[in-house]
Amino acid sequence: MQDLHTGMTASSISGAGWKKSSRSDDAINCVEVCEPDETRVAVRDSKVPDGPTLVFGRSTMIAFFGGAGRGDLGGLTV
Repeated sequence: MQDLHTGMTASSISGAGWKKSSRSDDAINCVEVCEPDETRVAVRDSKVPDGPTLVFGRSTMIAFFGGAGRGDLGGLTV
């Protein structure tokens, strides 16, 4: 299993198949994700394709997307 960590460059994630969010546009909001293995998800800014990534556990991302879809971000104010 590859040693993945937040802050690593996107190009250093071997075999990454980055997918752009359908809600991203070409100017401001550009988010891409990949699943480098069955337990983790990486996120990057598509405007900076070799910039740093955020790496999360798959279950953490499932919980985040589920809460965001319901409008429940645990009391966070955005």
